[in-house]
Amino acid sequence: MTQVQLQVPEVHCDHCKSSLEGAVGALDGVDTVEVTVADATIDVAFDEGSVGLDAIKTTIENQGYSVVA
Repeated sequence: MTQVQLQVPEVHCDHCKSSLEGAVGALDGVDTVEVTVADATIDVAFDEGSVGLDAIKTTIENQGYSVVA
């Protein structure tokens, strides 16, 4: 299991949190997703054999948010 923390500067509210957790959590291979609004971060644990980091970033961007490396 791989775990990453990504900066997502546009996260400002609980709606952002719900939107991102739902979209990223729906990806096959994602085990856990936790968005922290106060820090504008998203922590994702995933199986690299099923889903890649690029797919996770693309899903976040498709929700209207940017990912800071």
